[in-house]
Amino acid sequence: MFALLLHLARRYFDAAKEVFDVFCGVILLVISLPLMLVCAAMIKLSSRGPVLFKQVRVGKDGKLFTMYKLRSMHLNAETASGAVWASKNDPRVIRGCKWMRRSHVDELPQLVNIIKGEMSLVGPRPERLEILEELEKAYPNVRNRLAVKPGITGLAQIRNGYDSSIEAFRGKLASDLEYIDRRRWSLEFRILVTTVTRFNDQLAR
Repeated sequence: MFALLLHLARRYFDAAKEVFDVFCGVILLVISLPLMLVCAAMIKLSSRGPVLFKQVRVGKDGKLFTMYKLRSMHLNAETASGAVWASKNDPRVIRGCKWMRRSHVDELPQLVNIIKGEMSLVGPRPERLEILEELEKAYPNVRNRLAVKPGITGLAQIRNGYDSSIEAFRGKLASDLEYIDRRRWSLEFRILVTTVTRFNDQLAR
């Protein structure tokens, strides 16, 4: 029976991955809820404004969706500048919430996006439409990243980290396209294990 399930999971990868995503998404959301409540309290104590940050991103096949994050930046951080690249030591981040961004705890509400079927656990990170259009001028094949659902983590994240400019995006794009070309369960689990290991390391700091 196990061998049959494994064979079906390999043959119908996309369908099995979607079931796996939703199943794990529900479990992880329940497990992480106490941590998110602590983060919510810290955000409220450190900065005025809502706890959740909503932003329109580009999903699979170019479909737009609303992505959720814990608000680790000051309210209206991009009002004057418009969409800008994130950076490792981003000055827009709330002082008491820097650890959330460093450890990527602020991404946990995206488990809701996974349950809704808009995102996956593993895949290319979703970009904002205005940044995607800017990237397309330098990388005409950038929209090939939209062939699969965007993910909370991905091959580019464990290899390249933050991309702070159009030039730095080159390595991230190469990793994303490699992931799409090589998608299989062994790669999925390797990315997830590496992500969890780094997540625990960051929380322990």
